[in-house]
Amino acid sequence: MFKNAIVRKPCQNFAQGLTTQEMDAPNYETMLAQHTAYTQTLRDLGLTVEVLEAQEAYPDAHFVEDTAVVFLEAAVITNPGADARKGEEVTIEEVLAAHRPIERIIAPGTVDGGDILMVERHFFIGVSERTNEAGADQLGAIVEKYGYTWTKVPVAAGLHFKSSVNHVGNNSLLITDTFKDRAELAGYPLIVLDTDEEYAGNTLLINETLIMPQGYPKTRAKLETLGLAIIELETSETQKMDGGLTCLSLRF
Repeated sequence: MFKNAIVRKPCQNFAQGLTTQEMDAPNYETMLAQHTAYTQTLRDLGLTVEVLEAQEAYPDAHFVEDTAVVFLEAAVITNPGADARKGEEVTIEEVLAAHRPIERIIAPGTVDGGDILMVERHFFIGVSERTNEAGADQLGAIVEKYGYTWTKVPVAAGLHFKSSVNHVGNNSLLITDTFKDRAELAGYPLIVLDTDEEYAGNTLLINETLIMPQGYPKTRAKLETLGLAIIELETSETQKMDGGLTCLSLRF
């Protein structure tokens, strides 16, 4: 049960962040409005939300999820996999230290929080361009120390593991077609996305409510079978920067 969230305001030059998308140029005022709606939605769902100031030196810093992995017993400060993002984790450590004991990923290991999915007491650790084998093994050893199990999963498509796989309640996983036959996911009920709605795979479960990107009716119909409340949010500017709903907060 999540009680808290940490978000960071987008900086004015957020459009200079890392992206592989070839879409219309992101708009700062629209991004602020969408981020404000996201933050208010978390509050409406009963979470206490701490809003951090923008970091102008780090255009991607509003994607706070990549800087830490937080669970009941500890917060693991990551070592971001993109050189341009190294340093974002420094201010997050100070904030999280007020809530959890701190663990750290040490170079040469790299981890982005967007590659980490916790389902009950099990961690899926995506090995991607941002999270390397050394970082995955370090994180696995840390969570195992606290009694969790873990599995590494290769990320062959998408920026992060959670670009393609997310927990949507009752141990069910919402996944893209690329991951439907992965042996590491065997035993979990799978909801496979239509190929034209794969962006909706980054859906965020907050207690008994699913927050999904706006405008994906086939995905919504599939999620409605779970019997959970569903909220749709506009994410156009976040999508332009390779981001999604999970990226924008740390929940604990």
